[in-house]
Amino acid sequence: MSSAATVGPLPRRQMLADDVHEAIKALIMDHVLEPGARVSIDGLARQLGVSPTPVREALARLESAELVVKEPLRGYRTSPLLSREQLDDLYQFRLLIEPWAAARAAEHADAEGRERLEAEMRSCATPASDTYDSYKALAAHDTRFHVLVAELAGSAQVRRAFERTHCHLHVFRLHYDRGLGERTLAEHRRITRAVLDRDPVAAEAAMRGHLEAACYERLRPVSEEAGGPTQG
Repeated sequence: MSSAATVGPLPRRQMLADDVHEAIKALIMDHVLEPGARVSIDGLARQLGVSPTPVREALARLESAELVVKEPLRGYRTSPLLSREQLDDLYQFRLLIEPWAAARAAEHADAEGRERLEAEMRSCATPASDTYDSYKALAAHDTRFHVLVAELAGSAQVRRAFERTHCHLHVFRLHYDRGLGERTLAEHRRITRAVLDRDPVAAEAAMRGHLEAACYERLRPVSEEAGGPTQG
């Protein structure tokens, strides 16, 4: 292969697959495809005006993100909402590792790392509506923010553990409103300030407060109001 070879634009087929993936994801996140509902590959293909192939590819990707579940000989269903016990379990796990990671980030982040954290906070604004299309920028920021804190802590294990939970997509599917987005960003700013001030005690407390507020003050009450399951 010539050393002058370059990577060209993505094939149209790949762009189509990405578009179909985002379209189906939006249907799930906006509850057009309700939690636990059967997913028709042919029906989605007709709705989106594509062949069944990119729909199958998209569903395989969504399965890896745990937004759909494949049942042997029966096809796909959207994943059910988290039960209260599952929600609590996820946040108990996060409370074990993420406050510690925030404290470590405050102690060990170098100038480049602190600049990355500041840049991340500048990158996200409060969503203007409660649709998935508006929300997904916040969801992407939320994931980047928490992964970055784990990186700045210098712990690959914490980062991998956080990424394996896939909790953000599950949790935000319970409900979303504009107020939640503003509160989330305000809490992220407090964590960021503590890290930039090199204050591990404040960073740990800010992360703990953020996670406890997210679970117990916002998401659990909303899950119960929406009639979500209470048993795992």
